[in-house]
Parts: sequence; C-alpha cells; structure tokens
Amino acid sequence: MERTLYTDEHEALRESFRSWVDKEMVPHDDEWNAAGIVPRQVIADAGSHGFLAFDVPEEFGGGGVPDFRFNAIVDEEFQMAGVGSSGLGMSLHSDICVPYFLKYCTDEQKQRWLPGIASGELITAVGMTEPGIGSDLASMSTSAIRDGDHYVVNGAKTFITNGINADLVILACKTDPTQRHKGMSLVILERGMEGFERGRNLDKLGMHSQDTAELFFTDVIVPVENRLGEEGQGFAMLADNLPQERLSIAISGVAAARAALELTLDYVKNRNAFGQPVGTFQNSRFVLASIATEIDVAQAYVDAQILALNAETLTAADAAKSKWWCTELQKRAIDSCLQLFGGYGFMNEYPIARAYADARVTTIYGGTTEIMKELIGRSMGL
Repeated sequence: MERTLYTDEHEALRESFRSWVDKEMVPHDDEWNAAGIVPRQVIADAGSHGFLAFDVPEEFGGGGVPDFRFNAIVDEEFQMAGVGSSGLGMSLHSDICVPYFLKYCTDEQKQRWLPGIASGELITAVGMTEPGIGSDLASMSTSAIRDGDHYVVNGAKTFITNGINADLVILACKTDPTQRHKGMSLVILERGMEGFERGRNLDKLGMHSQDTAELFFTDVIVPVENRLGEEGQGFAMLADNLPQERLSIAISGVAAARAALELTLDYVKNRNAFGQPVGTFQNSRFVLASIATEIDVAQAYVDAQILALNAETLTAADAAKSKWWCTELQKRAIDSCLQLFGGYGFMNEYPIARAYADARVTTIYGGTTEIMKELIGRSMGL
C-alpha cells in the first residue's frame, strides 16, 4: 500500500542517509558485532552529516525541525539496511534522550550540552532499570541525596543501552528514598565523574554490536546544576517521554518485519525444492501473504501515530498499543520468515538468523508487552 506520510524533503533525507549507512556502516557490521560495540566516531560522523537531533534548535547545531518523520526515516533505514542493532544507539540518542534535554534543561544546561549532543560528540543514555526491579521503577534504590550544592549518588543500573559509549547519562534516582514515584528525580551524570564506573558490556542473545552495560555509582558528587527539572518530578518526566520512545520502537519493529519479508521473498523465489521455487508452494504464498497484510495494517497505524506525535496528540495508551503490537508482529513475522529458509535460516551467515535474535528483546525493552496491555486496560477504566 502506498504511504503518504513523507514529502520529497523526507525522501531526500532517506536517500542521503541510506547512502551513508551503506558506505559507513554496512561494511563494518560483522566487525562491530564481534567487538560488541560501535566506535564512537560513527555517531560523531552521523552528526556531522546532520543525521542526529533533528529537533535541536539551529543555534545549538541541530536541525531545528521538530518533525518526527525525519527520526522515523532513520529508524526505518537502519532496519532495511540490516544494521538495526548497530543503529539502536543512535535512535536512543535522537528519539529518546534528546527530548529530555529540550524540555527540561535550563538555558545554561542547553548551552552546556546541546551542541555536543547535536554533533554526536556527546553520546547520551538513560539509566532507569536496576538489577531486580524490571518495570517497577518506583522501587528503585539508586539514591541522590542532597548535600548543599551537590548530590551524592549511590546505586547501580543494568541493561543500559549506550552504557559504554555514553558521555551523559539521564539517571533516574531517589532524591527522597522514603517516597515511591514522588521521590524520583532525574540528574545528569557525566563521563569522568569520580565514583561513576562502567561494568560489563553485557553478552546478549542478539543486538551484539549495541553496547549494553552495567553502571555503578559510589559516592558520585553531582552538582545540583545537573538536575533536570525539579526534585520529585522524575517519574512524571519519564512518563511524559515514554510515548515517543515507544513509538520509536514500534517504527523499528514494522521496518524490521518488512526487511525480513523482503529477504524472504528474494530467497523463496530463487531457492528450489521438489523441482520448483519454494515460493510457489501454497503454504509459502499464504504465510507471506499474511505477513505482508499485517505489515501494511500496522504501518498505517504507526504512520497515523507519527502525525499525532507531531501534533502533540499522541496518548500514552495509543503509543502502548503500537509498541506491543508492532514488536510482537516483528517477532512473529521474522520467525515465520526464518521457517521458510529451512536449515539455512539457522545459520548466522544469513541475515534472517541475526534478525531473529535481534527481535527477541523488542517485546521486553521500553516496557514489556504485558505492561503495555496493563496500561491500555487502565486507560479503559478497568
């Protein structure tokens, strides 16, 4: 089905960005997967080409265009090029972290951080998840206790995307440990702060080139000037930004499913079994017809949500719907596509195998499918 979401300007960006990805990322993908990390310079190079922080004002070096369609193109093209796990760090940077700095920074903080964020010289991350608490953020134990003009931060985080590369970590912590949601605040931890240590670059099932780390904080001195917003507003700020984060994940989910479909169509048209192409069997046609239909239906919903986000009308419940549906679609579609590859689908040299491993986490991060359904149910008054 023809999409009407994008203008010629958006498609020009797509062409430019895809050319850059094909030249600068695709040839190194195996190397980065083996290393478990993408070199920092890649994000800086993306920034130099204007592929980061589209909505950061021009005065700070950004694109000055608050149009999430540009972000969506970047998310889609990473998946279509087959380097989705390499690109996740950039999507986190632009789609998820940048809004915190735009919405909640003071003028002084913007001057300090936004130019480096826009250029890619300062890589960002969000520190929410802790060992043992999962989605129950209100139970976090990482604390930031005020002592005069600074906070003393102690605790640990895990599963932090960009955890090794990050220069600025938006840290969710308790400034009032006696409270649950109302005791949470956000402070920015910077690379090099004494007592701020990186743990392991975690060994994951998939997304091998994306650095995902443990972070540890031992009596880290963080100036009060590094707090975002007011004390006790951390949970509200996190909740306010979650719809955009979840939509970003949904966009990538649909694109990953589409990329898998294209890989599989090419394979079944050229792979013969019992004297005929695998794609000519009725089962193959029915499976792929179902996947193609589901992708088009999901794409229409996601495209509508992108416009709703631009219009500032996207609700948390609607974003939750697209997040769980599109990631479950991604997982289900890629599994079905891999089946049509037969034994070759189980071989890591085939991109479908990597797509299968990468897809498994998408129904978990950003809020599990079960949490998404819970949020939707509550929005229905249940």
